[in-house]
Amino acid sequence: MYYGMFSDAGNAAVAEIVKSAKEKNFCWLETYQQLCNLSRVACFGEATDTVVRECVYDALGFDTDFYV
Repeated sequence: MYYGMFSDAGNAAVAEIVKSAKEKNFCWLETYQQLCNLSRVACFGEATDTVVRECVYDALGFDTDFYV
């Protein structure tokens, strides 16, 4: 799955966040916080870029406010 990350490893890391968010029934804010945590890892700094957030938001089918 492509989530807008710069590497396959980045896309895999975001896929794990999506999987976890589905399993734990996270809201958008909780999911976004996980992306923020991932972005603190030097090689995954783009995890909070708009394209990544949009891909994750869409993949999880959220309809709440995107801008938290």
